[in-house]
Amino acid sequence: MRRTFVYQLILTFFGLTSEYRLYLFKQIHEILFYGKGGYDFETVYTMPIWLRKFTFKLISDYYDEQNKSDSSGGDSSSTQIDFNNPLAAAQTYRQNVKR
Repeated sequence: MRRTFVYQLILTFFGLTSEYRLYLFKQIHEILFYGKGGYDFETVYTMPIWLRKFTFKLISDYYDEQNKSDSSGGDSSSTQIDFNNPLAAAQTYRQNVKR
């Protein structure tokens, strides 16, 4: 006799979805990269979620403010950082470096 269980969740175990894992590692990467060496991977990975989100928001706000001040009369060669799509910023940087 085989039992069939009906679960309300998509996953039958307690784990992270692949989409959330991707979001988590992107967020960790951006904190490490844009934090300019102020954090190491283990520290950011083990941070409480609320603290990691707070740190990410502060870094994002800082760079948004920097981009606003640069675009309002500053250096025109600055790279806009899109925290939702960091690969696009890297591609733009590579294109600007080749020129």
